[in-house]
Amino acid sequence: MNDASEEKKIVIPEVITVRELADLLQVSPIQLIKSLMSNGVLANINQQIDFETAAIVASEFGYEAELPYIGLEEEEEGPAEVAPWQRIIANEKPENLKPRPPVVTVLGHVDHGKTSLLDAIRHTNLVARESGGITQHIGAYQVKHGDHRITFLDTPGHEAFTAMRARGAHTADIAVLVVAADDGVKPQTIEAINHARAAHVPIIVALNKIDKPNARPEYVKKELADLGLVPDEWGGETMVIPVSAKQRLNIEDLLEAIVLVAEEAGIKANPSRPAVGTVLEGRLDRRRGPLATVLILNGTLRTGDAVVVGETWGKVRALEDEHGRRHRTTPPGTPAVLIGLHDVPKAGDIIEAVKDERTARAIAAKRKEESRLAQQSARRKVLSLDDISARIREGKVEQLNVILKTDVQGSIEPIVTSLERLSNEQTKVEIIHAAAGVIGESDVSLAAASDAVVIGFRVDIDPVARRLAESEGVEIKIYEVIYELIDEVEQALKGLLKPAEVEKVIGTAEVRATFDVPKVGRVAGCRVREGVVRRNARVRLLREGKIIYEGAIASLKRFSRDVREVREGYECGIKLDGFEDVQAGDLLQCFVMVRGETEGK
Repeated sequence: MNDASEEKKIVIPEVITVRELADLLQVSPIQLIKSLMSNGVLANINQQIDFETAAIVASEFGYEAELPYIGLEEEEEGPAEVAPWQRIIANEKPENLKPRPPVVTVLGHVDHGKTSLLDAIRHTNLVARESGGITQHIGAYQVKHGDHRITFLDTPGHEAFTAMRARGAHTADIAVLVVAADDGVKPQTIEAINHARAAHVPIIVALNKIDKPNARPEYVKKELADLGLVPDEWGGETMVIPVSAKQRLNIEDLLEAIVLVAEEAGIKANPSRPAVGTVLEGRLDRRRGPLATVLILNGTLRTGDAVVVGETWGKVRALEDEHGRRHRTTPPGTPAVLIGLHDVPKAGDIIEAVKDERTARAIAAKRKEESRLAQQSARRKVLSLDDISARIREGKVEQLNVILKTDVQGSIEPIVTSLERLSNEQTKVEIIHAAAGVIGESDVSLAAASDAVVIGFRVDIDPVARRLAESEGVEIKIYEVIYELIDEVEQALKGLLKPAEVEKVIGTAEVRATFDVPKVGRVAGCRVREGVVRRNARVRLLREGKIIYEGAIASLKRFSRDVREVREGYECGIKLDGFEDVQAGDLLQCFVMVRGETEGK
């Protein structure tokens, strides 16, 4: 039975013509057009249809449709030990897979030598291979160690790493954690560890600055062991390599450790399929037009390929490495500068090679339209306490991920212990990161990438973090009393938390003129600029950006008729309840209070 279901699986691209789908399904185009018509779609033989429509029709002919790639844009539910690269090749046949260069990101505390280590690795490699050849910054580069190649992301730091994850780009296979032997574990070191663990990538520790007279490598190893990174020489699973970026000591040992971890993980890709990868950087060059630094994660990108990159598309005119040399192909695990796109893509966009330029153009247009339609309500959907509570009431199993920030270090342990005790058969509380200090940008980035709630205890929120939380839809809850914090989380986990009541703006009207009506008072002659104005809604009056009045609408008229609502583009007369100081030029903002919505105002 399983074998039969396997034979019935079929790979369909995001956009396909009716003729091509008929060939794939091995049916006549007439049969396919009839099936489309029965599903309410009128299409001719050369018309393109999207994946969702094609999948519905394919199911009627006994096929299960799937996209040609998997796991790049969304992390699938599954065991935590599944690495990002494993999700990308989930649909590949084992016989087509071959080892590819591992992609390495460098994380750690701000002053512990991340950039110096990258420079030392690059310089050592260039001296050996290029005799000091000129390189250009392309966001990533490759080095050679023996017969192996290793790709390093050139932008160190867990913020950049997590920002890519938050946009759906699973770039790194291995994280190198840089810890200074003279300074030890710092708050940013702990953050970096949590960011790497959240991404499910193995960690190698580079114990830097061992050449310093005040270096304490054994003490730092103990600190790391306390955080769960037990050195392999102590019987643990974490490789800790003592290095000096400044003196270029043991750099080869670090590269050897990366090769060993990559071989143990068995990082592979299928070089024979069309390319799938991610954008590291995008920029506009005056001479060459839009450029994108891409990292190919599966398949091979070739000059002449038609590609879709996020919401733009193009044809690969040229591929360059970090030395400006042109190549006809870019294999898996390799970075390259792509020339030939129509627009500049965003970092984190997915790149896919498709059959032809027509298909690429159609997919890009479809994505652009979906993005436009989604903008009104497309604030990133992240689980809040209200969402958790509602889903538990519906009987769904959930995990509540928490980023915890407290005023002092001593508050962390009792809060973490109390929250973890709340876990039950239905819902588990997972503390992704806990630290003392202000809620910052990196906390919000980690929450966005991990679908977590940020909980603060007697702490402030950095203004930049607040703006980022609003744009990403991340919920931040601040508490002053521990038992209130614990109680609200417990209520959420039991499904008893009542949805928060939030304000939703439904329309805005501009006051064009005012009229004093005997026995009635001042009436505002308005034009509805956007949305809808309703008589039973609340209203606030804005004058030069300041709130002058907030209350109810006493009457709403179209000409001489009382009406319940007036829509965008129409004129109306509005009488405010108990307020007469209305002036031409004022704005009337109409709003309602709704329960359980997480969208902004």
